Amino acid sequence: MSTIEYDEAGLAIQDLTKLDVKKLTPLSPEVISRQATINVGTIGHVAHGKSTVVKALSGIQTIRFKQEKERNITIKLGYANAKVYKRDLLEGEEEAIGLYCSRGSAHPDNFETEDDGKTYQWKLVRHVSFVDCPGHDILMATMLNGAAVMDAALLLVAGNETCPQPQTSEHLAAVEIMRLKHIIILQNKVELIKEGQAAAQHEEIKKFVAGTVADGAPIIPISAVLKYNIDIIAEYLTTQVPIPPRIFVNAPQMIVIRSFDVNKPGEEVSQLSGGVAGGSILKGVLRVGDEIEVRPGIISKSSTGAIKCKPIRSRILSLHAESNDLQFAVPGGLIGVGTQLDPTLTRADRLVGQVLGHPDKLPHVFLEIDVKYYLLRRLLGVKTDGDKGGKVMKLKKGEILMVNIGSTASGGRITGIKVGEHGEGDLAKVVLTTPVCTSEGDKVALSRRIEKHWRLIGWGEIMKGKETIDPASA
Repeated sequence: MSTIEYDEAGLAIQDLTKLDVKKLTPLSPEVISRQATINVGTIGHVAHGKSTVVKALSGIQTIRFKQEKERNITIKLGYANAKVYKRDLLEGEEEAIGLYCSRGSAHPDNFETEDDGKTYQWKLVRHVSFVDCPGHDILMATMLNGAAVMDAALLLVAGNETCPQPQTSEHLAAVEIMRLKHIIILQNKVELIKEGQAAAQHEEIKKFVAGTVADGAPIIPISAVLKYNIDIIAEYLTTQVPIPPRIFVNAPQMIVIRSFDVNKPGEEVSQLSGGVAGGSILKGVLRVGDEIEVRPGIISKSSTGAIKCKPIRSRILSLHAESNDLQFAVPGGLIGVGTQLDPTLTRADRLVGQVLGHPDKLPHVFLEIDVKYYLLRRLLGVKTDGDKGGKVMKLKKGEILMVNIGSTASGGRITGIKVGEHGEGDLAKVVLTTPVCTSEGDKVALSRRIEKHWRLIGWGEIMKGKETIDPASA
């Protein structure tokens, strides 16, 4: 597509008849005009301003549920897309502050502004999807589901509190598990403290992240409420966070992170819409009209108690990225896939943890996995007297853990342990309570129930898995 056409809203037009997947890149104008191609998580302790930062960047309020508003915390994963723009330098300007800004996802790709009699031309350079994770300790599993799709993270630290707070450590450990290399630390709420306090906390943060994946990460003082230094975040997201390599030519694979029924109560039968699955495409390209399969699908038990999975087949009727319509969707930001599925299958996040793709092209469904695991040295996020956290006890045979694979959270019973040699990870055989569609080599986060809460204790990698009963024969 050499010449790009734009619609009335100023967005690039997507044409399926001209689509050449081999020539497509995550920065192709017809892609970033309508959808985000990079996922950035907002992580950190509860009430440190994660949702406020996302709102300042995108203009979107991610706290949408009554219970969340009343308690002023994020409970479900929130999503918001933002376009990042860079302006052209004016004549005679060699460099300037304020070269970047951000707007909502439906904003035109090119626009101009006037200030002090000068006209600035702005061009779209990035389209970012923010995954707003809950900071509350008991919502750690939700945070890990979000971490599964992150390419980078904004770690928030409130300037008016000491660092680290319990969940700051736990979230940082979680993104280390997910092997995130690009972290930007935001020192929020600087409007509430004096300059000397901010400088002292800056050193405190440096000490806290020393030796972690965030060691050497930029620390930006911001005020999300007053929108102070928000343009600097937009600049760093463009200049410091590269877009990960994306594979467009493979069979598509999308992990489902949200699913819902978009029909209003009392809707006429003729007006009913099929179920919607929301998630992030890991590889490949989904097109409107594609036939799709969802795995593991419908899970049931046979008369003997054996678990059976029946994949769900459907067709893509529409693709959306927030309010933008798409003809095709590529890896990166969060996509809503409108299908012909019975809405009862998708309502209230029932499809979360499932994988969507082309029929017979998806990974296997495992009920038993061998995990090479590594335990954290000490518990994170737990305040104990005179200590930073309790020691993590070794895994025991017969123990029940919570296992996070991709966006799936499943119970897992350990049926065997083999100790690794020469510092290699130990091996554990884990029988899952719910089947998981996954591949060998995928990352796993392990949590243990401690004082009525699930606590992150380690991570691992799937070495091999045992498939469930073949749905065709079941």
